[in-house]
Amino acid sequence: MNVFFRWITFVVLAGFFLQCNSLKPVKTIENLRIAFNNESTASVKYSKFAQIALSEGFDTISRLFDATSESANIQANNHRKVLEKFGGNPGLAEISGFDVKTTADNLQAAINSEAYQMQTMYPNFIRDAENEKAPEAGKSFTWAWDTGKKHINYYRKALATVSKGNESGLPNLWFVCPVCGNTYNQKDLKPVCDFCLAKQESFIGYVQVSK
Repeated sequence: MNVFFRWITFVVLAGFFLQCNSLKPVKTIENLRIAFNNESTASVKYSKFAQIALSEGFDTISRLFDATSESANIQANNHRKVLEKFGGNPGLAEISGFDVKTTADNLQAAINSEAYQMQTMYPNFIRDAENEKAPEAGKSFTWAWDTGKKHINYYRKALATVSKGNESGLPNLWFVCPVCGNTYNQKDLKPVCDFCLAKQESFIGYVQVSK
């Protein structure tokens, strides 16, 4: 009799743990790891690009890269926090290799990176989060996706000016929301963040270096 009850207890507990494991958003957890590493790499890469732009005399573009580097860092941390809530351990970020060239080349590389995130990576990750009912991950992915759409436009405008050999017409003030990484310049700045509703007073500012 005791053996029978022990067997029944084992079966019930095994079923319970299997059910709990099946409720974990397995694909989304893996996507969070990928996004964490991707954004961490972008943060380091854009910081390097900022240094090159400054050395070439593109002060405003340097500030843009500083701002987008911080934006990517915020997004990486958001992905990490959600991953930890699911019981994942991101560990140290795996920084992928990248080339550092001229400012024009670096802007094109940034455009290519953001295009991949915007067109492929984040749409797929958002869909997986929806399918696995992981709204916190979906929110983190969506914030990064929507911000990337803005970044790619900023980079394209910057590249167009570099091809003319100057920064004429580019904004020289940049702001980053500390909650979601949303990025603004002084021309499109809002009283509150469009994505997470953080107040403008909390934004991190980047200004042009005085010559």
